[in-house]
Amino acid sequence: MTQGKSRTTFVCQECGAQTPKSEGRCPQCGQWNSIKEVQAAPKPKRDGWLNADSPDVQELSAVSTAALSRIGTPFGEMDRVLGGGIVPGSLILMAGDPGIGKSTLLLQTSGYLAGQGHRLLYVSGEESAQQVRLRAQRLGVSGEGLFFLGETEVEQILAHMETVQPFLVVVDSVQTMSSQEVPSAPGSVAQVRECTRRLMQWAKGRGVPILLAGHVTKDGAVAGPRALEHMVDVVLYLEGDTLSPYRILRGAKNRFGSTNEIGVFQMGQQGLEEVSEPSLLFLSSRLQDVSGSVVIVSMEGSRPLLAEVQALTTPTVFSQPRRVATGVDFHRLLLVAAATTQRLGIPLGGQDIIVNLAGGLRVGEPAADLGIALALVSSFRNTPCDPATVAVAEVGLGGELRSVPQLERRLKEAARLGFRRAVIAQAQISDALGSGLELIATPTLADAVRKLFPRMRHRNGRQGNDTIPFAEGSLFQEPHPEPEGEPDMEGEP
Repeated sequence: MTQGKSRTTFVCQECGAQTPKSEGRCPQCGQWNSIKEVQAAPKPKRDGWLNADSPDVQELSAVSTAALSRIGTPFGEMDRVLGGGIVPGSLILMAGDPGIGKSTLLLQTSGYLAGQGHRLLYVSGEESAQQVRLRAQRLGVSGEGLFFLGETEVEQILAHMETVQPFLVVVDSVQTMSSQEVPSAPGSVAQVRECTRRLMQWAKGRGVPILLAGHVTKDGAVAGPRALEHMVDVVLYLEGDTLSPYRILRGAKNRFGSTNEIGVFQMGQQGLEEVSEPSLLFLSSRLQDVSGSVVIVSMEGSRPLLAEVQALTTPTVFSQPRRVATGVDFHRLLLVAAATTQRLGIPLGGQDIIVNLAGGLRVGEPAADLGIALALVSSFRNTPCDPATVAVAEVGLGGELRSVPQLERRLKEAARLGFRRAVIAQAQISDALGSGLELIATPTLADAVRKLFPRMRHRNGRQGNDTIPFAEGSLFQEPHPEPEGEPDMEGEP
């Protein structure tokens, strides 16, 4: 293989963009001081890609897929996110914060497949064999059939992979790998790209899947070049608070399945354990009689999940009110808050708004709009919503309630978990008749608020006729105080 001359280039360490000269700010991702001068690897004139024995041109209908049956993992939740299991020859990236449980999940998967009689290779550039063995004992992994290699040079790793001929390979982590052909430090853009390319070439040519562990930066992106996400077949993110035992496995890219599915796990003494009823997990600590709490039903792929939307509105002490969204889309929060202010007459312009989705779940679909709006109303007037009611509808800028997909499946899941009422858009009344719930079908957000909160309370807790919730021109217009003294006559000062 003949190589060309090496050259010097400038590469952004965040997104991998190349520039002809050094610049203070990357023109692609906008990061400051991220462009570094690197020695580019010599480009080969010809580089093998797939198996050399395969023909150059094939008719697609003649390609056999009989050997591409998926490989099952020990977790049904992981198989759900992968689309049914691991596809042979695929390159899978498992990303997440340090200490979130990536290595634990990969080691448990390796131990399960080794227990099925397969030969596996676990490559680690961060831990020694003794450290991995201690973790395996804690997780209940015997280690039989699981071979360990502590190496960081990709050429040596590929040589051992040819010798062992494993059924599956785990590389932990890709940021520690390096190639002798690239004169830059491990973890740099050039090194990560080259190592991933070499591993992908080997996996595709032999039909052996490779699982890569990758760290993420503080903004949630894969550390190093983002181009790594485009090179692999599947990108999985393991999310969660390190202080919380719950983890959520989410697919960001999947060439063999949907990216809408999520898997829910719980970290225990024996490692990660899958949660069979995620909705009960997200609603386990919910208080019944508290304002600002509304239950929504979201669709994560093919599975409906119930979650609690918590909202808190307080008078701001700053010149600009704050808007904080955790677990919900920030722009949809702004949309719902604007529609609630304009169409219901609730003065949220001087309020700090904090919205949180309890349990660590993240929902971005419009079906959560009605739940967010009702939670804001409930918090602003310090009036709890019925704890046995779920809200499922999209809110438009005109205050209208719009339809959402798969409503019947959502409501049947809510009925199975013991909820009795559902607030939906009037246009979907026929789609929800078989759900078994009492339906509150309304055309607008104002009508939904009237039926759910017939008598509102002041913030100080008073309730009664002194509150005028449905005064003319505003749902929540406060009574105007009577003017003191005699009114001014026309023309008088």
